[in-house]
Amino acid sequence: MTSFKINKFKFSKMSRPFVVAEISSNHQNNLNDVFKLIREIKKSGADAVKIQTYTEDTMTINSRKKDFKITKGLWKNYTLYDLYSKAKTPMEWHKKIFDYAKKINLTCFSTPFDESAVDFLEKLNTPAYKIASFEITDLPLIEYVAKKNKPIIFSTGMANLKEIKDAFNVIKKTGNDKVIILHCVSKYPAKYYEYNLLTMKDIEKKFDTYVGLSDHTEDSITSLAATSL
Repeated sequence: MTSFKINKFKFSKMSRPFVVAEISSNHQNNLNDVFKLIREIKKSGADAVKIQTYTEDTMTINSRKKDFKITKGLWKNYTLYDLYSKAKTPMEWHKKIFDYAKKINLTCFSTPFDESAVDFLEKLNTPAYKIASFEITDLPLIEYVAKKNKPIIFSTGMANLKEIKDAFNVIKKTGNDKVIILHCVSKYPAKYYEYNLLTMKDIEKKFDTYVGLSDHTEDSITSLAATSL
């Protein structure tokens, strides 16, 4: 495993867990709520805050056909376009968020969903990138990110071993060896008994890289157990 840093945090075999809190769409379209969340994240002792970088037009098309409508759950009766329009973190907020996190000494980075988002985040000098589970088969995007030669964290929810290998190999072929793979269950929320945490050790053995947990549970049981691994 190669030793590397995300800002001041140094990853090595002996380092403690690097804790990242995800804001996602929990800002409720209010920038002040983002700042409040960042303060609480800092107070909690987390090492970093993560956001997501996309627009509704880079995620989907504005269609009201059946295939583009959500039929159940929290977003029932929304179209995908409406969902992403409401859930996005506006581009004009990003610099303010990065600056605010830096002001209180909290690392901030993001998940891009297309190449234009990567270009945008480069202008903000993001210290790392996260690849979402849903993008693990988007190898051109992963390669584009990897060529920035910054640490890459990618989640493996729903991915099979071949898909994980493909994503990992695309990164390695660029010469970027700053990789963290997260074991993930793509369920919101997930139950602790749905996580087979020994998968983390299996990933570590197969890929000889840093491994972590993308935790979608509602309590601390799973993350505490994962920390012991």
